[in-house]
Order: sequence, then structure tokens, then C-alpha cells
Amino acid sequence: MAAVNDTTHTEPHTPWGSSPEKKPLNPLAQTMKLQLNYDELTNCMRCGFCQAACPTFLETGLEAASPRGRIALMKAVVDGVMEPDQKFREQMDLCLGCRACEPVCPADVKYGHLLEETRDSLEQHEEHRWFIKAARKVAFKEMFPKPKRMKLVGKLLRTYQKSGLQKIARGTGIMNLFPKNMRDMEKILPEASGRGIVETLGTRVAAKGNKIGTVGMFRGCLMDVMFTQTNLKTVQLLSEAGFEVLIPDTQNCCGALHAHSGEIDAAKSLARQNVRAFREAGVDYIASNAGGCGALLVEYDHLLHDEPEYADDAKWFASRVKDVSQLLLEKGRLPDFAQPANRASDGQPFTITYQDSCHLRNVMRSSNAPRNLMKRVANVKFVELQGADRCCGSAGIYNIVQTEMANQILEHKMEHVKETNAHVLITSNPGCLLQMKLGIEREHMSDKMEAVHIVDFLYDRLANEPSARKS
Repeated sequence: MAAVNDTTHTEPHTPWGSSPEKKPLNPLAQTMKLQLNYDELTNCMRCGFCQAACPTFLETGLEAASPRGRIALMKAVVDGVMEPDQKFREQMDLCLGCRACEPVCPADVKYGHLLEETRDSLEQHEEHRWFIKAARKVAFKEMFPKPKRMKLVGKLLRTYQKSGLQKIARGTGIMNLFPKNMRDMEKILPEASGRGIVETLGTRVAAKGNKIGTVGMFRGCLMDVMFTQTNLKTVQLLSEAGFEVLIPDTQNCCGALHAHSGEIDAAKSLARQNVRAFREAGVDYIASNAGGCGALLVEYDHLLHDEPEYADDAKWFASRVKDVSQLLLEKGRLPDFAQPANRASDGQPFTITYQDSCHLRNVMRSSNAPRNLMKRVANVKFVELQGADRCCGSAGIYNIVQTEMANQILEHKMEHVKETNAHVLITSNPGCLLQMKLGIEREHMSDKMEAVHIVDFLYDRLANEPSARKS
């Protein structure tokens, strides 16, 4: 990789220029040449602005671990001056995909698209070991795209949590058979549910008061079974704000985990299904309460740009996707929010802070809306978290497949979290929420601080208890 680091500077015959020593492209390189947008590869000016925003570069100091360096590697492969070896794959896998490089890029390089296209190319030529292949098939084909199976998983997990099995597993030391990271994650999992939002509320919830518009609620896959209460409160908040909420039952997983893991065809299939579901519902807006989901939903037009029969509908869909915070703040009739008096701590101001969802900030460009909403809550003190715009290390399943780097990033994140002295750390994405809960647990701060989703925080502080609250 040292040679690659050198080639990112303006030297003769670098990956950025032509070379008379090009070899015939191997099959992976040929696939990348077909998949990647060459204009995007050449748009990178190598200015280095992305480096200060890139978590893996800041942690390693390696040029190859920066967006600029990774683009150089991609282009070197496509140009035939570098073999895409195991080290090349390792650098593509090490990337969090947080896309913090995009807002600071003066050339507006779509790094996230290049990364997804590269990972898709790699996956087409990867020979996984049998158990990895089986796990990917179960997750990407048999579980996430199957709502009924996801609900079954939720029921099984809820049984484990409520039947006493969880206490037995912890008390007998069975959990010690698993890696520490998995043991820690098991401790902070929310209460699961086998009943999703449609089973609880139906497919339509009327607006409170005069109707402002119609919102299609994107329920997600994990959100619907692992964060069911957050989904319910999202719908009820939207209703309180004057929106009629429709929840198309034919919608499916957004496909973000598929797209980030080199399963682009599966992501496209899910996108087509979701576009049809919401197009038929004829909604004014599409609400997302998960930054990771919203970032792909808002780019369905790009994902399906090469499918003429879906291009127009995908643009229609993408143009209507909004994060719930943005939708409430910009379009809704906001209710009053107030911090309950009994939540004050020893007479001190009740302090809150906020960790950005990378994809909400960097792709949906909606980092101000959550902050503005939080500041509308009476009797609280908002403290900005230093480095809130930097990834927490969750990044979908990154904290599972790249545990060492994820833990390193989280450890540094928690140093700044402690400095806020906040009672509540708020996030806008389920993955971020679990990662911050994990950090709080590891730092033994559970008696001083809790991590919550912004929807839960706002709903529980409605000044006038809504009639739907008991649903």
C-alpha cells in the first residue's frame, strides 16, 4: 500500500494519468470499469479537504484510508495500473460510508456512489467461505426483505427478553461464550416487538385539527420490530402536527444495508417495491425517522436512474422524502414541548446534547432541524457535543464487521460526550442510538445519562398529552 500512498501526489505516470505499462484488466477491474462513473473518479482534485472530515484517516493517518486515497485506488484499478488485491478490498471495507467527505468537497464528488459501486463490483467476484455466504443469504434475502420473518425475529427476541431466558443466559455465564462486543450489544438492545406499526395503528391515522397534508410513513424493517414505540410516536407526533398519516402495508426494507454491502441488485428490487407502494398511496411527503434509511430513500432516483420505467416515479419518490424533524419543523403545526418538572437534576438545568446521524447530516443535509426542535423544549439546556458531526462508529453493521476501528472511534467519541455533562444524549438514527447506548454502558455512565431517539424525546415532552398517546 506504500506505493499507493505515493501515487496520490502529482508524480508522472500516477493512477491519475495514463500509463504506457497498462496490463489487461482482470475480471474485477473490468467489472469496476463498467460499474463506476469515470467522470466522478476524475472529478476529484486531490485538494485534501476530505481528510479532516474522514474518521478513518483521522484514526490511522494513512492516505489510503482517506476518501482521496480510496478514489486514487479505485481509479488505479480502473486504469489498469494496479491489481485489486486483498489490501485494496481491506481499504474499501474499512470505510465507514459516513460520507462526511461530500459536504466539504469543492468538486462535489459523489464519493458514496463510487464506494457502493466498488463494493458491488467486489462482491460479484468475492468467494466467501460457506458460513459467511450462508449468513449473507439469510440476512439480505431471507430476513430483511421479508416483513413477516422480521416480525417473527421480533417475537423470538421479545420472548427471550421477557420470559426469563435473558436473566438465565446472563446469570449462568452462557453469554461469556460470545465475543465481548456481542455481550455488550446484548445488554443495550431495546425491547423488541412482534407487532409492527400497521398491526398496532392500522394503515391510516387522521390528522389532529385542520389537516395540513398527507404523509406516508416509512416504517423500515429493524425500526418496525426493534424500535416499534419510536415508530408509533413518530406517527402520533405527525398527527399532532396536522398531518394525516398513511402507512402503506406493501412497503419493504429500504435496501440501505444491501447497497452498503455490495448487494445493489437487491437494493434496487426493494426500491422498486417501495416506489410503487408510496406512489399508489399518493402522499405529499414521505417521512423517515432513521437517517440511514432516509439517505438511501432520498437517492432512489440515482439508484434507479438506469431503469426508464421507474425513473420518473423514483424522482417523484425521492423529492418527497424528508426526515421527521425537518417535516415537523418546516411543514407542521408544532405543538408545545416542555421538560417535566420532576426530571430536573438536583436543581441544576436539565442538560441535553446531540450526536448527528451521518447520513442525515451529509446526505439529507438536515442537521439543523433536530437541533432547532430540541431548543424549542422549555426548561432544558442544550450543549453542543464537540465532534457531533463525526461518525460514532455504528455505520450500519460496521461495528460488527469492523469491531476494532468502531470501538476506537466510539472511545474517542465518549471523551467528548463526558465533557457535555448531559442528562440525555439524543440521536436521529437507530444505529447511532445503539452505539451511543453502548458507549454509555462501557463508560459506566448509565446512572447519569441516557441515549434516546429524538422522536421519543419530543413526544414524551408534549405539553398537552395527546389523545393518541395511549395507543
